[in-house]
Amino acid sequence: MNRALVLGASGGMGYAIVNELNSRGVEVTAFARSEQKLNHLYGERPEITIQTGDIFNLHDVIAASENTDIIFQAANIPYPEWEDKLLPFIGNVLKAAETQQTKLILIENIYAYGKSTGAKMTENTPKQPTTKKGKIRLQVEQMVKQSNVPAIIAHFPDFYGPNAENTLLHFTFKDAVQHKKAMYIGNQKICREFIYTPDGAKAAVNLSLQSNAYGHNYNIPGFGVITGEEIVQIIRELSEYDRPVRTVSKNMIRFLGLFNANMREVVEMFYLNEEPVVLDGTKYETEIGPLPRTSYHEGIKQTLQYMTAQSE
Repeated sequence: MNRALVLGASGGMGYAIVNELNSRGVEVTAFARSEQKLNHLYGERPEITIQTGDIFNLHDVIAASENTDIIFQAANIPYPEWEDKLLPFIGNVLKAAETQQTKLILIENIYAYGKSTGAKMTENTPKQPTTKKGKIRLQVEQMVKQSNVPAIIAHFPDFYGPNAENTLLHFTFKDAVQHKKAMYIGNQKICREFIYTPDGAKAAVNLSLQSNAYGHNYNIPGFGVITGEEIVQIIRELSEYDRPVRTVSKNMIRFLGLFNANMREVVEMFYLNEEPVVLDGTKYETEIGPLPRTSYHEGIKQTLQYMTAQSE
């Protein structure tokens, strides 16, 4: 791999993938809509090419992917737009990849798996989504597999990490960093799985370099599971944060949904906070090697330090 395109380079996982590729000497084009955000993240790094454009515009995606070996699709769109726009957007990515004869790494969530079976999800676990968004993600997977593009689909749990702002844990971290009363989404006693974005980026790039990985799905788990109470305790240890952390319940999200379209969509996925889906990474470890796994203590430390530096 000599050159890669990262779609969604201004987001949490996109930012981590750009950094990981750059650390390995790969030429990177960082693509997103906001020139201001891209300049903030990469403006002082001449070795990274900034490309602004519209992910819904096929011409923009094709132009950005010119002379590229691999496209990393890490862009996301707001929940209310999924039904009308997600499949056409992925269609554009596939058309661009086919036109430019590039490979594709699709950064995927866990929604298509459906509800927890009580056991860890393997790549062979039947996907039985019960939500509208889960069914759309399964359609995305089917569309990719039916294309002529050499592709890898990598499933990740919820993200956290530097610049990962549109995430559940960022919702908690941002108030803690500002020493405000923070909130945690879901029961703080339930064990959940999160992945530190630099770990996810390392795993995705490792996969992209393995020719026999194309045409397959891989689960990329985090550093085990952790409760909300344990996360809050780590925050307190690292920052001397001593204010209460309230629990955001499903009913609270439902109430907010009366006034906010995005919150209305969040209600549907709240089951992941009550019966969490946990991934099995055996396939990756068997075929690729040890999973990158940063402890929650160290990952949260690095995330809070990044957020503090950004606020100064």
